[in-house]
Amino acid sequence: MSLIKYEIFRTVAETGSLSKAAESLKLTQSAVSHAIAGLEEDFGFTLFIRSRSGTSLTYNGEKMLVHVQEILKSNEQLLQEAAKINGLETGIVRVGTFPSVSIHWIPHIIKLFREDFPLIEIKLYEGNYDDITKWITEGKIDFGFLSLPASKSFDTIPIKQDPLLCLVSAVHPLYESETVHVEQLRHEKFIMPKSSIDNDVRRIFKKYRITPLTQYEIAEDQAIISMVQNHLGISILPEMILYHLPETVRAIPLEGTYYRSIGIAATSFTYMSPSAKKLIAFIQNWITPSENG
Repeated sequence: MSLIKYEIFRTVAETGSLSKAAESLKLTQSAVSHAIAGLEEDFGFTLFIRSRSGTSLTYNGEKMLVHVQEILKSNEQLLQEAAKINGLETGIVRVGTFPSVSIHWIPHIIKLFREDFPLIEIKLYEGNYDDITKWITEGKIDFGFLSLPASKSFDTIPIKQDPLLCLVSAVHPLYESETVHVEQLRHEKFIMPKSSIDNDVRRIFKKYRITPLTQYEIAEDQAIISMVQNHLGISILPEMILYHLPETVRAIPLEGTYYRSIGIAATSFTYMSPSAKKLIAFIQNWITPSENG
């Protein structure tokens, strides 16, 4: 089967639209539709459900996508290895990232990496930790940034310890404190971060056998900051998230060493494309001087 059909299949699955896939691949919509119809005929079952709202994978389509992504990944590795032998640095690297990494690191990394390796293209997939874990497992991305520890089935490299800080509003008694001890939070109304660093925060409370007085569980970081600002409770968030804080909110260090460990994760660092290895090495070299400087 032609690899272009597989590329079309993956792109339609990612975009959820035949027309968007056609635009992305610079093909006509009829060509994309014909390719999907051809695959469905070859496989003997329907891959997509078409509706007015877009195109979504069937159950069988989801199962096939995992294998298609592996085939395309292997083909990309093959082409990159051949280019490497010929003295070229070329290829596509798919990277999973979450918002604070996207804001603080990714623009600088891409800019500098392009200067050294202009023929290597970086494609970004932004989501939360669960999304990135799923994308790594399915082979949708080459590697992703995650909070460690990650799945035991992944290879991981720790690259940054991001301090966890206590957020309080200007009217809170702790506002003028230089540091905050976790015991001081035992009876405080608490806004629990959800689906991002809640495991890191819960580990802190567990250490001191504290059951936080959780008022709200919020996934959006800026919403948590706004709720603290409006005196609805206090919270704990990583330093990298806390840019452009309002003047009426302070981020105070916790006594002790508490942080989220940001790392790079992949199914295997050994069996990945030359371009992906090149980008990981570049990120490690870029992060280390940045952290020390």
